Amino acid sequence: MQIVGAVLERSGSTPPFAASRPFTVSRLDLDEPGPGEVLVRIEAAGVCHSDLSVVDGSRVRPVPMLLGHEAAGVVAALGTGVDDLALGDRVVLTFLPRCGACPACATDGRLPCCPGSAANAAGTLVGGGTRLHRDGSPVHHHLGVSAFASHAVVSRTSVVRVDRDVPPDVAALLGCAVLTGGGAVVNAGRPRPGETVVVVGLGGVGMAALLVAVALGHEVVGVDPVPEKLATARDLGAAAAHTPAEAVDRGVRAPVVVEAAGSVRAFETALALTAPGGTTVTVGLPSPDARAAVSPLTLTAEARTVVGSYLGSAVPARDIPAYVDLWRAGRLPLERLVSSRVTLDDLDSAMDRLAAGGELRQLLTFDEGTTP
Repeated sequence: MQIVGAVLERSGSTPPFAASRPFTVSRLDLDEPGPGEVLVRIEAAGVCHSDLSVVDGSRVRPVPMLLGHEAAGVVAALGTGVDDLALGDRVVLTFLPRCGACPACATDGRLPCCPGSAANAAGTLVGGGTRLHRDGSPVHHHLGVSAFASHAVVSRTSVVRVDRDVPPDVAALLGCAVLTGGGAVVNAGRPRPGETVVVVGLGGVGMAALLVAVALGHEVVGVDPVPEKLATARDLGAAAAHTPAEAVDRGVRAPVVVEAAGSVRAFETALALTAPGGTTVTVGLPSPDARAAVSPLTLTAEARTVVGSYLGSAVPARDIPAYVDLWRAGRLPLERLVSSRVTLDDLDSAMDRLAAGGELRQLLTFDEGTTP
């Protein structure tokens, strides 16, 4: 079938991206789903820092590539062997397919799937190869999803079904922001009841971590250099919100600190705000050559733990229903993470706004009548 999508032509373009224009909105050919695969009509897709990391070259990926990894949609066709989904089901798309057979898949979410990670790095699906083509040439997949398009073919292991009462805006955010941010708290940080949680970096992932921690009854302190985000954090239930310098000067310390900014300064701030015996959870993805200053003596003398958490150490099929229950109970207002809406033609500028730090989640939406 023919679809329309935003293809990243080159990585490492010079900002502002509205001027260098790394994206091209193109007509593409999309193969039918193969064995164990699903065709999804995309309803909503979030613009995430992991997309920006490919655009600015911080994450090396093969191009041309159809970006977008946080999304929700409706099942439009099923490949052979997929018998637990039905046409019309709403699904959340997640950016790490799991084979279920490798040693990493046996770690209850702690380690990313080996074949899934290899396919993501190569820009292919976990079943091998690409399903996207333009003028007869392959276009690479982004993290097994490629959601900046009207339709996507993905592995069955990349989707989780949700009930139709979960709207597309909410369902899309479950696939990355909530799995990653919420999982950093629930699966990696594991605060005890009543313990304070500090979140450093209040973008989409960090604010999702804040919302989940609040929903679970924790006192939360938000940390970010952007005043507007601090105001939003307070409005969403944070007991306090500070700039990094304010947090350090005021002696803020907590047993669980989540770093969700993907920068060296944020990581070092998170370490400084972690109490003796506490856990620093880092989910941000800085440049591969970034280096932070860490005192091994402090880690030893204060019995500290530093935990890396990819995709929130999540098992999506287990965790997404739990977040849906919190949303349905009115305790997890995920709709409030949507800071603006964009179109395919606006993605260059959307990356500029994301890089400037003023957005939570920009949401790309498609209606049912979207055609090439």
